[in-house]
Amino acid sequence: MTAKLSVNLNAIAMLRNRRDLPWPSVTGVGRIALDAGASGLTVHPRPDQRHIRFSDLGEIRALIDDEFPGAEFNIEGFPTEHFLDMVEKYEPEQVTLVPDDPTQATSDHGWDFETKADFLTPIVARLKKLTMRVSLFADAEPKGLALAKATGADRIELYTGPYGGTHTSAKAAAEELRKLGVAADAALALGLGVNAGHDLTVENIPALVRRIPALAEVSIGHGLTADALEHGMAATVRRFLAALAATG
Repeated sequence: MTAKLSVNLNAIAMLRNRRDLPWPSVTGVGRIALDAGASGLTVHPRPDQRHIRFSDLGEIRALIDDEFPGAEFNIEGFPTEHFLDMVEKYEPEQVTLVPDDPTQATSDHGWDFETKADFLTPIVARLKKLTMRVSLFADAEPKGLALAKATGADRIELYTGPYGGTHTSAKAAAEELRKLGVAADAALALGLGVNAGHDLTVENIPALVRRIPALAEVSIGHGLTADALEHGMAATVRRFLAALAATG
């Protein structure tokens, strides 16, 4: 099974927001990505709307429903009541819950399941009533994963930022990959699906998918958008799909 690719549109939206203009079009770039073979689109609407705006969500939902009905919409965020209301309105196929503070520049750690499982359990139940798949952002360690499973979540998303940060050291990359593999093995043994995301690139994805062949999905924004500036979005999506399929 080849892991699916969900293209995170936050960086596209952040570029658009530098000017009070409608380009680059978030849905236009999303259309290119899906047409090139991506399996879904991811957004992380933060309270200050510094990249994805709340008004983007309905347009992305309509794009998928009208033009790519087999694709998935993944909305990430900290589960405030406002976030949950948006999720219930736009009904993404997957919701990824992250422990972000509103002031964070980006997601940089997973949930502490030992202290937050009781907080997450009713939220997961609320979302699953609407038949949404629920994924919980998790660090690369097996500790607490049984509690993550007990919340009723379907998957975890492994935070791969430390792995992505080892691009100058093969030794450090191997150690971070080992940690990710151990956590993935533990999650899979519990019956949790495994997604991954953060600082993944064409260069570091092949080793990840070889170590975690059951990886279900990766969501990629920054590295993919950076590559798209050089190669174009369609060609970049195809490059990442090839990296996900690399098994040799």
